[in-house]
Amino acid sequence: MFSHSVIAAWTRRLPRAFAAGVTAATFLAMLSAHAEVKPWPADFRSEQMPVSDGTQYVRIGGKGPAIVLLHGFGDTGDMWPPLADVLKKDHTVIIPDLRGMGLSSHPEGGYEKVAQARDLAAILDRLGIKDAALVTHDIGNMVGYAFAVQYPSRTTKWVAMDAPLPGLGHWDELFKNPKVWHFNFRGPDVERLVAGRERILLDRFYNDLSAVPARIDEQTRDHYAALYARPGAIHNALGGQFAAFAQDAVDNQKLLAEKGKLAIPVLAIGGDHSFGDAFPGEIGFAASNVRGAVIVNSGHWIMEEQPEQAIAVIVPFLQSK
Repeated sequence: MFSHSVIAAWTRRLPRAFAAGVTAATFLAMLSAHAEVKPWPADFRSEQMPVSDGTQYVRIGGKGPAIVLLHGFGDTGDMWPPLADVLKKDHTVIIPDLRGMGLSSHPEGGYEKVAQARDLAAILDRLGIKDAALVTHDIGNMVGYAFAVQYPSRTTKWVAMDAPLPGLGHWDELFKNPKVWHFNFRGPDVERLVAGRERILLDRFYNDLSAVPARIDEQTRDHYAALYARPGAIHNALGGQFAAFAQDAVDNQKLLAEKGKLAIPVLAIGGDHSFGDAFPGEIGFAASNVRGAVIVNSGHWIMEEQPEQAIAVIVPFLQSK
C-alpha cells in the first residue's frame, strides 16, 4: 500500500483547491499569501567557486555553524531567501546553484550525485568549513544524501524535502512508471523542442505537482524560465542531472551496503498533496534516525507554496540538540 500511495502522489495530476472542497474565502486567502522570488539579503555575497571541470555559483551569508541549502529541478538557489534570511542570524548559510543549473557553469559530465557531493566538500574546504547541516529539496536530496554518506563526520543534520533517492526504497517502481516521463525526457531533439518554450515545460511541473498552482506566481515562473533558457541549462538538467539517475541508483545501493544507514538526525518533510506522511518511511531506507513533518496545503514545491510552515518546522529541528 505504501509504495502505491507514493507512486500515485508523484504521477497523477494533483487535485485543485476547489475539487478538494476548499471554500472561496480560504482559496482567496491562500492566493493572497502566494510566494514570489524574494531578493537576497544585502549581507549575502556570491562568487563562482572552482569545482571539477567548471565553477559553481555560491551565495554565502551569516555567521555561526554552517548550513548548506540545496535546490532541485525547476528551481535554483533562488528558492531559499526566506529560509536563509532567518538562518543567517546565527548560522553561516551556503547556497550553491547545482552543477549545470542556475548561474553555475555547464560542464558536460560530473552529474553523478557522488561526484557533486565531492564538489560540495571542495566548496566547504575553500570556505574553511569543517562540517555543516544540510537542507535539501528534490535533486538536492540526492546530492545531500551522497554528501552525508560519503562525509558522515562533516554532516551534522539533514532536512530532506519531498523527493526519493535513486536506487533506494520504492525508487524502481517510481522510475519505471511511464507517467514520470520527465526522468527520461532528454536528447538533442528534445532540447530543440524545448528551446524557447522553457516556461511551458516548467509550468507543467509547477501545475501538476502543486496543491494550488496559483501559489507559484507569474514572477516566479518567469524568473526560473529565464534561468532555464540560459545556454546549456536544459541540456544539463535533462541530459546531466536526470540522465545520471541510473548510475546514482547503483552508487546509492553500493554506499548503503558498505556504510549502512545514516545515523545523523534527519527531518523528512512531505507536502500533504505529494509524499505527505509517507516521506519519512522513504528516507528511512537510507537513515535510521528519521522524524517527519507534513506541510499542509502544499504539493512538491514546499518553499514556494508554504514557506512559513516550512520555516516553522525546519528552524526548530536545526536548533535542537
